[in-house]
Amino acid sequence: MTFFNSAVTVLQTLVVALGVGLGIWGAINLLEGFSGKRRYSEAEKNGIGHNPKNKQKQIGVAVYNRNSY
Repeated sequence: MTFFNSAVTVLQTLVVALGVGLGIWGAINLLEGFSGKRRYSEAEKNGIGHNPKNKQKQIGVAVYNRNSY
């Protein structure tokens, strides 16, 4: 019976440690979302961003400018 009691105590400790680790990881991820850094997608880096003022449209692989015609 002593073995089972010690096993339960060890498992409780492991579960609590895992919960604390996941909580810290979640808090760090949450705080990273509030950082002032702007993360650009590959499309935005290439100049095709989600910007309503952007005059370019992408159709397939061809990019044309609306103001050119």
